Amino acid sequence: MTRGFGPFGKIQEALKKAQEVRDGAQRLQKELEEMEIVGEAGNGLVKVTVNGNQEPLKVSLDPQVLQEPVDVVEDLLLTAMVNAYTQSAETMRKRMEELTGNISLPGLGLG
Repeated sequence: MTRGFGPFGKIQEALKKAQEVRDGAQRLQKELEEMEIVGEAGNGLVKVTVNGNQEPLKVSLDPQVLQEPVDVVEDLLLTAMVNAYTQSAETMRKRMEELTGNISLPGLGLG
């Protein structure tokens, strides 16, 4: 409760909320590291898996795609990589919004 403490009460409340965000960010970091997000191309012939931090984990190529010209395989691989990265970045953005979206830091003009 901040009544009677003036600015000190607001500072205490802001510090408490900042600690909540910090704790949530640590949990989120671990969750993102453990996540596996798959980007695909060529109807699933090429798959790239990244974690929630956009770090590559694996690449999977259907043997059928290896019969295609090199430039086609390269394009499919790039498309799968971009898809995986985009999905991972969007997931991270949404999770960060969930973490910080309802946080208001009184007296600091941030909420």
